[in-house]
Amino acid sequence: MDFSSFLTSLATLFVIFLVLMILFALLSSRPANEVIYYPNRILRGMDPYEGTRRTRNPFSWIREAVTSTEEDVIRISGVDSAVYFVFLTTVLGIFALSAAVLLPVLLPVAATARGTMNTNHNTSQGTFNDLEKLSMGHVEEKSPRLWAFIGATYWISFITFYLLWKAYKHVSWLRAEALMSPEFTNEQFAVLVRDLPAATGGQTRKEQVDSYFKAIYGDSFYRSLVVTDNKKVNKIYEELEGYRKKLAKTEYLYEVSKTTANPNGTRSTMKTGFLGLVGKKADSIEYFDEKIRELIPKLEAEQKVTLKDNQQPAAIIFFTNRVTAAAASQSLHDSIVDKWTVMDAPEPQQIIWTNLPKKYYERMIRQCVIYLIVLLTIFFYMIPIGFISALTNLKNLMKILPFLEPVVNRGAVRTALEAYLPQLALIIFLALLPAFLLFLSKQEGIPSISHVHRAVSGKYFYFSVLNVFIGVTIGSTLFATFKQLVKDPNSIVTLLANSLPGSATFFLTFVALKFFVGYGLELSRIVPLIIFNLKKKYLCKTEAEIKEAWTPGDLRYATRIPSDMLVVTIVLCYSVIAPLILPFGFAYFGLGWLILRNQVLKVYVPSYESYGRMWPHLFLRVVASLILCQLTMIGYFGLKKFLFTPILFPLPILSIIFIIVCKKKFYRFFQTPALEVVSRKLKEPPNMSSVFRSFVPPSLRSEKAVEEEEEEKFEDTLPTSQVPFRAEALV
Repeated sequence: MDFSSFLTSLATLFVIFLVLMILFALLSSRPANEVIYYPNRILRGMDPYEGTRRTRNPFSWIREAVTSTEEDVIRISGVDSAVYFVFLTTVLGIFALSAAVLLPVLLPVAATARGTMNTNHNTSQGTFNDLEKLSMGHVEEKSPRLWAFIGATYWISFITFYLLWKAYKHVSWLRAEALMSPEFTNEQFAVLVRDLPAATGGQTRKEQVDSYFKAIYGDSFYRSLVVTDNKKVNKIYEELEGYRKKLAKTEYLYEVSKTTANPNGTRSTMKTGFLGLVGKKADSIEYFDEKIRELIPKLEAEQKVTLKDNQQPAAIIFFTNRVTAAAASQSLHDSIVDKWTVMDAPEPQQIIWTNLPKKYYERMIRQCVIYLIVLLTIFFYMIPIGFISALTNLKNLMKILPFLEPVVNRGAVRTALEAYLPQLALIIFLALLPAFLLFLSKQEGIPSISHVHRAVSGKYFYFSVLNVFIGVTIGSTLFATFKQLVKDPNSIVTLLANSLPGSATFFLTFVALKFFVGYGLELSRIVPLIIFNLKKKYLCKTEAEIKEAWTPGDLRYATRIPSDMLVVTIVLCYSVIAPLILPFGFAYFGLGWLILRNQVLKVYVPSYESYGRMWPHLFLRVVASLILCQLTMIGYFGLKKFLFTPILFPLPILSIIFIIVCKKKFYRFFQTPALEVVSRKLKEPPNMSSVFRSFVPPSLRSEKAVEEEEEEKFEDTLPTSQVPFRAEALV
C-alpha cells in the first residue's frame, strides 16, 4: 500500500464515522426509535431521558458518558460491565504512557538514521517511504541507535506490569464490595454438586443427597433439588408455549379486525394438517385453545414421571446462610476427587442443565477432545486465512488472475482495493467462527453460560492471534516463502520476525477500520434499527413480539473481548517496530470506552452477573500478548544482528513470574468467594422457599399449584414417613 492509498483509507473511514455519528444524533432524537437507543432505561421502567437534559446538541451523549461514574455502571449494568471498563482503561493507559515516551524518542532516532532501507524490514508491502523512515526498519544493522529500541521494549513491559497490577487490585476490590452487599442473590445460598455415586441401601437419589449433606452441615442444610433428565418434559413445555404465543397473536388479530363496520370482527381459520397446508379447516382460536387444554395435563403427568424416574447424578444444594454455602463450595467432600464434586452454584438462568450430569472423567475427556478439535481448526483455518492474505495482496492477485490487471491498474480502483480489500476479506471470513466455538465449548460439560462465554473468549483469542496476527503476517509473503518453510519448518520464528514489519500498514488500516466503522456502527445502531422495523412491519403483531424484537441483549463478551485482545496484540507487537501504531491503538480503546459507556448506560441489558470472573482471563491474555511482543522483539533484534540482544531474554521470564505472583495473590478469590466477604450482615433474611423455586426449571414448574404444592412436587420421590428438613432462615 502506498502513502496515497493509506491516506485515502483513513480519510474515507473518518468520513464514514462522521456520517454514522450524524445518523445517530438524528435517529436517537426521534421518539419512535427510543426502544433502539434507550432500551436499558425503558426495561428498567425509566424515562429514556431521565437524569439528562434534552438538547439539540448532537454531542451531548459524550458529556453524559464522560461524567458517568463507575458506581453508575455497576448500578445500571452490573459488576461485569464495570470490570470490562477497567480493562479498557488499563489498556488505554498502557498505550498512552507508551506513546508518551516512544513517539518523541524513537521517531527522531529512526528518522535521523543514516542506513539504507532493507526490503525485509520495510513497514509496508510497497512504497511507503515517508513512514518507513519513522520505523525501526530504517535503523541500520548493529547500530548503537538500537539501544533506544531496547529501552522502549523494557518501558512497555514495566508499564504493562504496573498498570495490570493496579487493575487486578481494583477489580478484586470491586468484586469484594459487590459480594459484601446487604442485597443478596439467590445463588449465594446454593452450591452445585456433581459426580454423585450410585445410591445404596434402597435409597432414592434425593434421600442419598439429603442425608449426606444433613450429616455434614446439620441445621444449615435447607434442602436439595435433584437434577433430572428433562428432555421429554421440555419438548411438551416448548410445544405448549408455542401454542400460547400463537393463541395470543391470533386473539390480537381478531381484536384488531373489529371495526364499526364489522363489530364482530373476523376470526381466522387454519388447516390442522401438515404445516397448516392440508387437513380440515378449524377456527384458529378454538384450535389453539383446545391444544393448550390438551397439553397442560400431559405436561403435569410428564413432570411427575420426570421427577420420579429421571433423576441424574447431580443436584443443587441449598443452605440457610451464605457462609455455609461459600464454605461448602470450596471444600473437599470426599477422599476420592471424582465423587461429590461441589462448586458454587451459577445464577438460575445461567445453568446448562444438560451438562450437569456429565461425570468427572467424561468432562476431562470431552475437554481434551474439544481442545484437539480447536487446535486442528486453528491449523486448517490458518491455510485459508494465509491464502486470503496472500491473495488480497494486489501483486499476488494479478499473478493468479492476470485478466484483472487492466481493471486493478486503474488509479481509483487500485486505491480502493489496497485500502479495504484485505481487511474486509479477513473480517468477513472470521465472522463464521464464533457460533462454532460456542457449540464446542458447550460440549465440554461446562455448567453455566457465563463460563461457556469465558471458554469461547479464550479459544477465540488464541485463534485470532495464531491465525490473524501470525497467519496474516506470514501469509502476506506466503508465495515467496513457502519453499523456505517446506525446506526448514523451524524457520517460522525467524520468518515471523522478518515478515512482521511488512504487515504494519495492513494492521494500521485494520485497526482504523475496526474503530472508525466498527464503533460507528455500534453507536448508530443502524443494523438493529433496520432489523427491528422490518420485524415490526412484517412479523410482529403482539406487544410481546414487538418487545422481543427490540430487546438488545448484552455486550456479547465472548466475541467482543477476543476482538479487543487482537488489537492489544497487534499494537503491542508493533509498538516498538512502528511506534506510529500506538495512536491508532489509543484511538481504538478511547473511542471504545466512550461509545460503549453510552451503550452500557442506555442500550445493553446484562444477561448474567459473574462479579468480574472474566478478569483473570483478561489479565492472562494481555500478558500473553506482551510475551509475544517480547519474543518478537528478540527475533527482530536478532535479524538486526545486534550483539546485545540477550539483554531482552529476562523479559519473557519476568512476565511469567508476574503471572505466577498475581495468580497466587489474587486468583483464588475469583474462583470462590472469601468467607469474610460473605459473612457480612444481610438487609433482611432470605425467603428460602423463593430461593428454591428460582432454581426450578420452567418446564417443571406447576401451571396452577400454589407455593407449597409446587415445592411438594419435588418430595414425591420420598417415602410418606419421611418429612423433608425445613430449617428457619438464618442470616
